[in-house]
Amino acid sequence: MNGTPDDPEPPEGDLARTPMTSEPATLKRSTRLVLTDVPDSWAWMRFDLLIRIVPFVVAFAALYELDSHRAALGWSAGRAGIQLAFAALAAPVMFAAAVAIQLWLTRRRGALSIPANTRDAWFQAGFYVINGPVEEAFFRGLVQGGLGVLLGVPAAFAIATTSYVLYHRLGRWPWPDTFATALVGAPLGLAFWLLPGPPSLLGVSIAHIAATCGFLGPGPYLLRKLGLL
Repeated sequence: MNGTPDDPEPPEGDLARTPMTSEPATLKRSTRLVLTDVPDSWAWMRFDLLIRIVPFVVAFAALYELDSHRAALGWSAGRAGIQLAFAALAAPVMFAAAVAIQLWLTRRRGALSIPANTRDAWFQAGFYVINGPVEEAFFRGLVQGGLGVLLGVPAAFAIATTSYVLYHRLGRWPWPDTFATALVGAPLGLAFWLLPGPPSLLGVSIAHIAATCGFLGPGPYLLRKLGLL
């Protein structure tokens, strides 16, 4: 996941996704909506690519090249049919759940950053297509898969899921939003662990993209279009 739904300053790290730099709009008395366009989104994306996406990719690639147990990192399609079937089932469920959770949290916090138009919604979605697999490679592949070889899978699952959730605080997410990421981290960690066949990042990456697009960018845009905010 990524973004900071209610922070007016561009956050650091994974969640530099929702800068509040565009025009504010109050559509309902209790909810302040901040509308963003492509230049606003690109402003935090450039920063995020440098401080998070690139380092995560480098770390995963380095361990993959050095690790004799590289299969545990999930850099394969595994049993592709099962991976894609999981993604086909999980992606719409996680998108819808993320939209619903964002709506509930927004009504509690009273503020949300939303794409002002379809152009920015698609632009953000394109970034999340990159972000999802990169986060999965780092937390499910590198942390869970790598530590699973050393500590056993149950301990690695617990460490990877906990670190995934808490790392969202680096982007200054409120605690309720931070804890909500467990609803992505836990099921995807279990799927990476338990789906039949060799470990694979394929299915969990697709589901992760859907969840992020439900919680940030396209999901909030849909909520606004439906008149729910």
